[in-house]
Amino acid sequence: MYAVIKTGGKQYKVAAGEKLKVEQIPADIGSEITLDQVLALGAGDTIKFGAPLVEGAKVLATVVAHGRHDKVKIFKMRRRKHYQKRQGHRQNYTELQIVSING
Repeated sequence: MYAVIKTGGKQYKVAAGEKLKVEQIPADIGSEITLDQVLALGAGDTIKFGAPLVEGAKVLATVVAHGRHDKVKIFKMRRRKHYQKRQGHRQNYTELQIVSING
């Protein structure tokens, strides 16, 4: 069984037992959270779509860790104008372990 969830403005396809990194969620490590914005549920050949959310569907996940992604380097330049700008960014994330999908 799998589900398509929405968190942090992004959509993820998840199944029970897998880990994924999502936008930072303010929760303690080891705590269990409920993701209730389920857009679709699937099991084998059957798929159930929501309009926009599936009624009564929930995904339970455990917070494994918090961290920061690798640095993304931003470099802007205008040729022959003596303009160069360097910038870097590291996005925070929360790593989740999917426990179960209820729907």
